[in-house]
Amino acid sequence: MFDDYRDKYENVRMKRENGILEVALHTRGGPLVFNGHVHEALVRAFRDIGDDAENHVVILTGTGNEFCAQITADGFDFFTPTGYDKILREGTKVLENILDIQVPMIAAINGPFTVHSEYALLCDIVIATEDAYFEDAPHPAFGIVPGDGLHIVWPEVIGEIRGRYFLLSGQKLSAAEAKAYGAVNEVVARDALLPRAWEIARHMKKQNPLTLRYTRMALSNRFRRRLQEGLSYGLALEGISAAQVALVNARRS
Repeated sequence: MFDDYRDKYENVRMKRENGILEVALHTRGGPLVFNGHVHEALVRAFRDIGDDAENHVVILTGTGNEFCAQITADGFDFFTPTGYDKILREGTKVLENILDIQVPMIAAINGPFTVHSEYALLCDIVIATEDAYFEDAPHPAFGIVPGDGLHIVWPEVIGEIRGRYFLLSGQKLSAAEAKAYGAVNEVVARDALLPRAWEIARHMKKQNPLTLRYTRMALSNRFRRRLQEGLSYGLALEGISAAQVALVNARRS
C-alpha cells in the first residue's frame, strides 16, 4: 500500500523504514504554504496513512525553518454556503483522520507553527526546536472565530484559562513556554530534532504493533470525544463570522 500513496501528494513527502513513517509537509521543497488545496489533500493523505497497517509509528514534521507559518486564500471559499460547506467537511475529516491514525504519532516541530497547530497537539509526543513558537495567526488576521479545532485542542492541552488567553490575546508561545505549559515534551537543537524523533520512534517500535495501535487508541479517545462534541459547532461559528467579515467588507467597497 505504501507505494500507492507515498508520492501521491504534492505537499507531503514520505519515507518509511522498518514500519516508522516520516511525513514532512512542504511547498516545492521548502516550508509549507497552507491553502485550500493543501487542506483538501491532507484529508486524504492522513486517511491513507491511517489505512496502512504497515505503519507502526508516524513522525509528522515540516520542512526548512518553519513547520507551518504561511497561509494564502488560494483554494478556499469562506463566503458562500457551498464553499464553506466544503471547508467544514474537510475541517472535520482532517482531524478525525489524524485520530484515525491508530499508531503513536510524534510531532517534530522544526520552527514557527502558526497555522493549524492543532495537528501537532493531536500527536502523542511533541518535540520542538529551540527557535520554534506557537501562535494562532490566521484567525485574528482574517477576523474570524478560531473554531477549526484550536478552540478545543489548546484549552484541552494547556488548560482552559491558558487556552482561552492564548486564542483571545494572540499570544505567541515559545517552545520553552509551550513546554512549561505542557504542550511540548522536549526542546532540542535544530540538528537534533529528527534524530531524536527517530530515536523515540525506534524505542517505541520495540513494542508489539498491536500494543502500539491499541495504546494510541486508548490515549486519543478523550480527544476524539471532545472533537465530536464541539468541532462542528466551532466550524459553524467560524463560518458565520466569516460571512460577517464578507458583509462588512462589501459595505466598505
